Amino acid sequence: MNFLDGSNFPENQQKLVITAAPYGPEWMPEDFPEDIPVTMEEHIQKAVDCYNAGATVLHLHVRELDGKGSKRLSKFNELLAGIRARVPDMILQVGGSISFAPEGDGDVAKWLSDDTRHMLAELTPTPDQVTIAINTNQMNVVEQMCEADIRGTTLAQPAMYHAYREMTIPAGPEWVEEHIRRLSAKGIQTHFQLANITQLETVERMMRRGVCNVPLILTWVAIGGGFDQPNLYNLANFVRGCPDGSVLTLESSMLNVLPLNMMAIAMGLHVRCGIEDNIWTQRRDRKMGTVEQIEQLVRLAKEFGRDVANAREAREIYRIGTFYDNADQTLAANGFAPNRRPAQRGLAQPA
Repeated sequence: MNFLDGSNFPENQQKLVITAAPYGPEWMPEDFPEDIPVTMEEHIQKAVDCYNAGATVLHLHVRELDGKGSKRLSKFNELLAGIRARVPDMILQVGGSISFAPEGDGDVAKWLSDDTRHMLAELTPTPDQVTIAINTNQMNVVEQMCEADIRGTTLAQPAMYHAYREMTIPAGPEWVEEHIRRLSAKGIQTHFQLANITQLETVERMMRRGVCNVPLILTWVAIGGGFDQPNLYNLANFVRGCPDGSVLTLESSMLNVLPLNMMAIAMGLHVRCGIEDNIWTQRRDRKMGTVEQIEQLVRLAKEFGRDVANAREAREIYRIGTFYDNADQTLAANGFAPNRRPAQRGLAQPA
């Protein structure tokens, strides 16, 4: 991304898109009973509350009545239909793991099988986005957490801690390309959840080969444990690699979430919050629910002078419903340099 003079002026920045992640599949209801939804109506009402607070993108997971993460696509269909009826303009983004919660005591947390995750393309009603990881990778979500982050929660239990410590993401190249193809065929946008710049480079190579003809809408996921650490140097390196046509959201975990989101607001990037990422205030004096986190970001954006996007504006920024015909279109729309022509010497530049 190129930051020209005036890039920090709010009148030159896109309106802020706030993604809410209110379902927190790594927690159990007893970890935060005031905020974690269990019944279907509670799930739907949580989406409505997030939308009314200022979030225009909803990152979805769903629970069974026993509080565990559901692996049934029928539950996702029910939730999608319920939210569509109540907040039809909200961008619905289904978490591509479906549910990574461990099945039982002693089991590791894991993403579901390749074939099962492909079925996300068959959800009805159709979501706006499905998140996708690139390149099989460790996802040790507890590595950069400290004892105070998990004190008094089920993640402090040795079996649960071990389960999430050993989690990996299956995302090999053949599966990824096929998944993007299936999602695109159904009109579902791929939202890239990337751990580091090497994964961004893989996405660029797919676009150059014409197997990923979609807008580059992505999140930098700085949670450690196989993903980048949320520091200024990693952030700057990742942002430098993003082309000017991409739309970048920042994500982190626990007390890193708010500082990173403040950077995103200042830089003209976009933000994500919610109990999937953090359950504490910055002083850890109490727990902080998703709606309160959204309201906090709305206040901060106002102080920065940056307007918050409404649902229609968020859809335009995210280019929902847009797909490209070939590599040349994809590269140009996302702001990458064109592919090298046969026998061309020197650096490839836009015509």
